[in-house]
Order: sequence, then C-alpha cells, then structure tokens
Amino acid sequence: MAARIDKELRTRGDPERAVAEKKYLKSDLEFFGASKAAIREIVKAFVRGHASITHDDLIELVLELWSQPIFERRMTAVVLLESCPATLSLRDIPVIEQLIRASKTWALVDGLAGNVAGGLALRHPAALQTLEEWATDDDFWLRRSLLLAHLKLLRKGEAFSSFCRHADSMLSEKEFFIRKAIGWVLREVAKRNPDDVFDWLAPRTHIASGITMREATKYLEADQTDKLMSAYKEKRPAI
Repeated sequence: MAARIDKELRTRGDPERAVAEKKYLKSDLEFFGASKAAIREIVKAFVRGHASITHDDLIELVLELWSQPIFERRMTAVVLLESCPATLSLRDIPVIEQLIRASKTWALVDGLAGNVAGGLALRHPAALQTLEEWATDDDFWLRRSLLLAHLKLLRKGEAFSSFCRHADSMLSEKEFFIRKAIGWVLREVAKRNPDDVFDWLAPRTHIASGITMREATKYLEADQTDKLMSAYKEKRPAI
C-alpha cells in the first residue's frame, strides 16, 4: 500500500514546487513537490477503497510512509491519521508522540497536534490528562502540541481552564512557536468567547510576547484590543 501511495505522490510531484517548499520550510527532508490538495485526494481515494482497514494495518502503513525522510510521504501519514479518527484510541498516543518528535516542522506537527491528538481529546476525556506530560517536555514541539491539542475542545466551548493553565506555564517562554501557539489558540477562542480571552490576557499583558498579543487580539472588540495593546506597550497589566 505504501509503495502505491509513494508512486502516486511522485506522479503528482512538481520539481519547482519541491524546491520552493523545501526552502520555505527550511527542511532537511526531501520533497516530491505534491500539493496538500493532491495529498488529500490520494488519501480520500485510499480511505474510500479501504474502508475496513484495521487499526494495526493503518498504524503499520503510517509508520511505513514515515520511515523515509520525504515530506509528502510523512504528510500523507498525517492526513491518513486525520481521516481515520474513529480507528484511533488512547493507546495510540505514544505513536503520535513519536511522530511529533520526529517532525521538526510546524507543517507536520500542527496536524498531528490539532487534529490527531486533538481528535483523541475530543472523543476521549482522559486523553488530555495523558497529554499533560508534554507540558514540561524538553522538546518544544511537544509543548506546542499540547496547546494545539485543546483546539477542538475549545471550539465546543470546553477545556478553556485546562488550556489557560498550560498557557500560563509557557507564557514567558522565548520560543517563537510556543508564543505563536498561545496567541493562535486564544485567537480561535476569541471568535466564540472574546471576553474570556480579554479577561485572561488583561492581567498578563506585561508577560505576554508581541506575537502572542497580536494573534490573540485579532478578533477582540476594538476597545478591548486598544486597552490590552496599550498596557503591553507600557509593560504593565491591563487591569
């Protein structure tokens, strides 16, 4: 199965796109130059033709695709996991963690975190408790992944206190991808509950980074944004 998928990815590849993507992502991986849309089409056709694929066969295929350092093969593995949420369970968290550790780029990490790990958290309440081990991991991609794994629950109006607890522990970090993730998740929450985001940020404007503030305030009311950003620029809490 992996060989057939590999062949399709190569067929859909574009050498110029491959060079551009590699440069954009600053990646050591090889690239075929297949687009994300093409990868999704390939996965959609595969899932349609293998509707009864077993859990073990799915994981075996994912790991086989991942075994070669080729971006599109690894992205296909991610999209496969995203496309088969009901097949996964808490026992797959170690595999997800293994893939995140090996990703080394947001382009692979974010799907694994927000959709795969996040999907598990949505379906299995115990998942977030297990994922909490990532909060203090030395690998910042895992710490970022814990934040993003809250997204699906947050879009349902759940788990804000859990996210805030972890965001608090990471708010003063210097790592760009952590700062960006905190702001990105808060931005998503603000679409539904802007007051919650304002209330959380207001006493923390002297700690939060610029990228966190800019992302988090995109969907707040103008007066809320002005109050928060003024306090941020003056290095003081907004309340």
